[in-house]
Amino acid sequence: MTDSSHSPAGCTACNDGTQPDDPTKDRQVVQPDKAALLNRLRRIEGQVGGIASMVRDDRYCVDILTQLSAVRSAIDAVSIQILNTHAQGCVRRAVQDNGGAESLDELMSVIRRMIR
Repeated sequence: MTDSSHSPAGCTACNDGTQPDDPTKDRQVVQPDKAALLNRLRRIEGQVGGIASMVRDDRYCVDILTQLSAVRSAIDAVSIQILNTHAQGCVRRAVQDNGGAESLDELMSVIRRMIR
């Protein structure tokens, strides 16, 4: 993946150096594997719907827990893919442009939230 997959108005690290008044506003990054990500998310939606049906149908608790674990693993995989895109694009560019201290702090904050 190259940095060119990110829009110039992407996350703070990918923009042109100007900071908007609201740092969360207009942050956009073009995901390089958007179609694959959307397919995975649709599959996860289907799994969650299946779990809801299992609960409605009074299915065995262990079977429901197994499916919940599968959904959690699938979400983790999507999260890791997006985290990789962010690190390889946005954070890398910030480090090259200005040392990236703020972007590295943000990255570590995201990782801390992910592992809780």
